[in-house]
Amino acid sequence: MIRINMFSQADSVQGQGVGSAYNELIQLLRRDLIDDFYVTINRYGNSDLTHYHTINPTYFANSFSRGRGRKIGYVHFLPETLEGSIKLPEFAKNIFYKYVIDFYDRMDQIVVVNPMFIKKLAKHGIDPEKVKYIPNFVSKSEFYEQTREQKNAFRNSLGIPLDKMVIFGDGQVQERKGVDDFARLAKVNPDIQFIWAGGFSFGKITDGYNHFKDLVDNPPKNLKFTGIIDRKELVNYLNIADLFLLPSFDELFPMSVLEAFSCNTPVLLRDLDLYKAIIDGYYMQGKDFEELNAQIQRIKNNPYILKQYSQLSKQASQEYSEEHLAQIWRDFYLEQYDLGLKLGQIRP
Repeated sequence: MIRINMFSQADSVQGQGVGSAYNELIQLLRRDLIDDFYVTINRYGNSDLTHYHTINPTYFANSFSRGRGRKIGYVHFLPETLEGSIKLPEFAKNIFYKYVIDFYDRMDQIVVVNPMFIKKLAKHGIDPEKVKYIPNFVSKSEFYEQTREQKNAFRNSLGIPLDKMVIFGDGQVQERKGVDDFARLAKVNPDIQFIWAGGFSFGKITDGYNHFKDLVDNPPKNLKFTGIIDRKELVNYLNIADLFLLPSFDELFPMSVLEAFSCNTPVLLRDLDLYKAIIDGYYMQGKDFEELNAQIQRIKNNPYILKQYSQLSKQASQEYSEEHLAQIWRDFYLEQYDLGLKLGQIRP
């Protein structure tokens, strides 16, 4: 049996999509692919394949051990995608950004969750030939459409009238996520209940922390910030939402969108090129505050649009289901094992 060791601290900080993607993969391997692979986590013994999910310095150091076998790196972010997320002194930022690329370059194989990042990695000097695109996925056992009774019960628990429109978004409270636009949209649509789930995963080094802390403490009357919530509770919010809205300015492949798709919740996103490469046709879009607001007005005047996009979300969730991705990951790991044997990276 092929031995795979995962090195990860992805789930050590709550409220990050990196942790969600990591946990989904671990569950898939231990449930659907248990007969093919023996999976360990954060062990320093010998392995055939070592899959690095986070870029901790200790992981970089142990990547030089021959016992690691063939080394696989998971790209959840690039230096440019951290802009607007964390605020560091310029010298520290330059050192950290260089380290990020050095870590990826150290890997024998890179996995990206968005095909657009193959070219972006190439600009950083990473050979495109060693980069593989495998999308994120979501388990239907965790994110699914609930019954009308369940939806109504959760609405009642929050004190939201059954006939009131709900727009929901989630992610870290930071500039990159477009939280300011989310709050502005709430302010100009006082008849709609807006809810944002997420908090400050990076604490006070979050870019614009003071501004966003004030917004969270003093939101418009129709905007509720829940703080960081457990994924098991997230499914409840996605089910009471008439619309999922993520106005991010930059993303890799947000798990939150896949989770919304999996609950058959209609999706509205900022118009970003990266989405076109992976989920084009399944969502509504707007390039700025005005266009996002225009989409909301269109929905209010034509409620049938939500039924149309609920069906599109359902179709998208089938494409990014665990069943579909299980075979892709199985083929990928088997291919990496064969390459490792051929190149002498794995001891037979």
